[in-house]
Amino acid sequence: MSAEQGNASYGHKEFKRSKSHFADRVTADGRDGWPVEAGRYRLVVSRACPWAGRALIARRLLGLEGAVSLGITDPIQDDRSWRFTLDRDDRDPVLGIRFLSEAYEARESGYPGGVSVPALVDVPSGKLVTNDFQQITLDFATEWTTLHREGAPDLYPEALRDEIDTVMEGIYRDVNNGVYRSGFAPDQATYESACSDVFRRLELTAERLSNRRYLVGDTLTEADIRLFCTLVRFDAAYHGHFKCNLWKLSEDRVLWAYARDLFQTPGFGDTIDFDHIKRHYYQVHTGINPTGIVPLGPDLSGWLTPHHREELGGRPFGDGTPPGPVPAGEEVPTTGRP
Repeated sequence: MSAEQGNASYGHKEFKRSKSHFADRVTADGRDGWPVEAGRYRLVVSRACPWAGRALIARRLLGLEGAVSLGITDPIQDDRSWRFTLDRDDRDPVLGIRFLSEAYEARESGYPGGVSVPALVDVPSGKLVTNDFQQITLDFATEWTTLHREGAPDLYPEALRDEIDTVMEGIYRDVNNGVYRSGFAPDQATYESACSDVFRRLELTAERLSNRRYLVGDTLTEADIRLFCTLVRFDAAYHGHFKCNLWKLSEDRVLWAYARDLFQTPGFGDTIDFDHIKRHYYQVHTGINPTGIVPLGPDLSGWLTPHHREELGGRPFGDGTPPGPVPAGEEVPTTGRP
């Protein structure tokens, strides 16, 4: 099925997220054949995609920019999915390919599945290593430690992993994935069930965050990254495009302040491109927005207003430090920033 046919099908069948077909891991001991090695792998992302957004944030916070190069796709897909039309000659300058699907094909000839981001690609062979969006960031935090910057935070502290996993499981099911189940629902009952789940979980999460700065412990963790990547897209895409409109993020005192706190933390907001986000959702999902019209709003200036969450205490980077400036060439264009 072409991407165009697939995009037109959204909203006509119940949404089910596919498991990652390529689940190899890049590890310190290289047990899957892919050892941690500076300069060997390229992270391919779309700034529109929340799953890829997690990898972008983790890479920034941990200081892996010098160890893992970055390829950014056009937010608008064509019939071969993610493409490198933002680059000179429409080719990724490191991999030399026009479409991410070429890395998938190099790994498995005739691969019949979808082409997703984030994707880690082995630069020497041009082969996809993994598209396991759930595992990539956890491995960045736990397997790539020898290449972390000095002062990198511990995003998945061992003593808190059970609690982090529990919190993330509910947020993934009802919020991260729930907005898609709502937006692509083929009938009223499916939509109402999914949308209700989204806001029930958001309300529970707001209660949790009402007297604590972060989701687990007093520092940033993987759980905060995963929630943020949905919250930052909420008013710009999910509220209107996915019909998650019981209320806006900016109308919830706790979650709006929490999201602004993270957005203004180095490593979070400096990865976000609202232009890519809006154009991708409204122009690619033709099954639910056949005109392809992209809304003018919302007003983004609120993302930079005071949040006062520091009054709750907490230490964003624990005993570490914030990441340095965004590397040259990776800055979000002014068109995508508040």
